Amino acid sequence: MADVIMHSQKMAIMNVVWPINGWFFGPFALWTYFKWGRVKAKNISIDDHRSHAAKVFVSTSHCSAGCTVGDVIGVPIVVMSGLTIVGSTLFAHYTVEFVLAYVFGILFQFFSIYPMNKQKGKTHALWQAVKADSFSLFAFEIGMFGWMAIVHYVLFPNPLDPTEPTYWFMMQIAMILGFLTSYPANQWLIKKGVKHAM
Repeated sequence: MADVIMHSQKMAIMNVVWPINGWFFGPFALWTYFKWGRVKAKNISIDDHRSHAAKVFVSTSHCSAGCTVGDVIGVPIVVMSGLTIVGSTLFAHYTVEFVLAYVFGILFQFFSIYPMNKQKGKTHALWQAVKADSFSLFAFEIGMFGWMAIVHYVLFPNPLDPTEPTYWFMMQIAMILGFLTSYPANQWLIKKGVKHAM
């Protein structure tokens, strides 16, 4: 976090993305930041020789960070409200977290698109954000929700309480799996020109 503050990214939203990635990717996020993220700092003039796979990784990190924020905010909302859907707290988590992940995912994408295309306006940037992030967000949530279903129905038939460290460790694994399922989606979106490699 301190290094991101000292070496602010050219794309401001990435100053938020890298610390969020640290939450679920731990030391691996730190390694990827120093290898592929820091080269995009405003005060560092290094030629960008990153591979296409590395740029897709950074784009996926950006997508995953928005989803992660929505998912993490959604958990206490479901817990504090006591919300259930068809008698299931898991389905309530899926619904609330998906909506919030979608909102934050689009916002994160908007804040990467709009600064580069201000002349086209906010509505254009918002539409581009929806096009660029929807498929990758769905892919992220498939990986995350799939793992949480395994946790809920197989590993811990007595539902974990979000006040327990085990719950958040399972969420951390879910975020990593969401990242892995969204990587191919981001790769495809970049290949088709719907999304730009970061």
